[in-house]
Amino acid sequence: MNTMDRRDNLLGAYGLTDGRDRLLSADEQLAELQERCGGDLPGALAIPELLALVQQSRRMGLRLARNFSAFDGDALVSGFARIHPLPDAEGGGCELLVDNWQRNALTQQGSREFAETNDAIDRATAEVTARLDARQQVQVLSALAPDASALQLAAMSEPASTWSDLVELAGISHQQPLHWRLLDGAHCRFAGSQRQWRIRLIPLGADVHAPSGFELLLIADEALVAAAVDGEEAAGSPDTSPTRLVGTALTPVLRQPIARIIANAETIRARLAGPLRDEYSEYAGTIASAGQHLLAMLDDLADLEVVETPGFSTVREPVDLADAARRAAGILGVRAQNRDTELDVVGTKGEAVAAAEFRRVLQILINLIGNAIAYSPAGSRVLITAESAGEGRVAVTVADEGPGVSPDQATRIFDKFERLGRDSEGGKSGAKDGGSGLGLFISRRLAEAMAGNLTVETADGGGALFRLELPAE
Repeated sequence: MNTMDRRDNLLGAYGLTDGRDRLLSADEQLAELQERCGGDLPGALAIPELLALVQQSRRMGLRLARNFSAFDGDALVSGFARIHPLPDAEGGGCELLVDNWQRNALTQQGSREFAETNDAIDRATAEVTARLDARQQVQVLSALAPDASALQLAAMSEPASTWSDLVELAGISHQQPLHWRLLDGAHCRFAGSQRQWRIRLIPLGADVHAPSGFELLLIADEALVAAAVDGEEAAGSPDTSPTRLVGTALTPVLRQPIARIIANAETIRARLAGPLRDEYSEYAGTIASAGQHLLAMLDDLADLEVVETPGFSTVREPVDLADAARRAAGILGVRAQNRDTELDVVGTKGEAVAAAEFRRVLQILINLIGNAIAYSPAGSRVLITAESAGEGRVAVTVADEGPGVSPDQATRIFDKFERLGRDSEGGKSGAKDGGSGLGLFISRRLAEAMAGNLTVETADGGGALFRLELPAE
């Protein structure tokens, strides 16, 4: 039976490639998929899932038969692909035969899972993150990239500013703020960075048409290339001193490749690049988790260098602890929802105002509340209370419903590299990921730098209660 006879007997698609993996001819279905994936006919095979099979078959000189699926922009195309190498043909291409060709619109659940996976990938690769209120005003902004430090400083010096006022939007001249859907996926630039940044706006809350706030992610289109400095400049720069090796030398270099590893692992885990056996998807998930752990370790080590630098000090400004507690709870809201954990913030605005540095207070609270979520049983409550402590002091407490800490553990829990609960049964044994053992050590050092203190005791009901006490403003 010749090629055309076989094609007529197939309920599928057919195509021919040459030795350079160009699609020379294709029937209507395959040609349409080629165009939807951004290719031409004739032109380079633009369907990644089929291209990988064609390249493998051509290199090995073997016939391949595999299930495949591809996303064409609107729907999921699937079938059973048979790749036949044609070594005798001019150019040494391949014949493509696809049985059981199907095109199915993504279900609502599939669309949601696809979007959630893309959000996770963007979170892993973002070098600037921020939490916005419903009017797109900045509540807190954190920059991991050295060339974004000026943006973070601008956000801190102009509290409650609209985020789009801090950047230069590419190709958008309309009055801001625009509807968030018009800004999601756009590009921008800002002072201090030569790179172009892609904007992600992720709505928060149950109603995407009226979000309660937004998560802002800025993802650079290219990796940061560190500028070379001569020996004299390097020797005289405090940023290159041995005490800042991790924060100023290693972290900027390692963050980008680790983020790419996480993004690629998430892509594989979610099967966005094609079908995959379950065990390999699980392996990819393990790789992504390990990458996230490594990034967290880098951040902790960089913070450790900062707090252990001789003469380290913090800014002194009015910090409303009730407001800071609500912002920290808002940032961790999604994590709490995933564990069916209720975050209950108690405190009246203006009644507990500390003389401290807002960014550092928020960092401590995020660490404490994050630990409470991780170490408490699912379905429990975390109580965060901001209050006056008397004698010119104010405090904020974080109480969970976990197993608590023993007196012996309470004396060691703030030690450097101490990870109580991960390896022992008596402590906060609910932790699954284990930390670096630096979070509470760094938090206490930050509290002491602000003339305060961080302690732990047993909460009512047996859980752990962490208390951050600071001087009142």
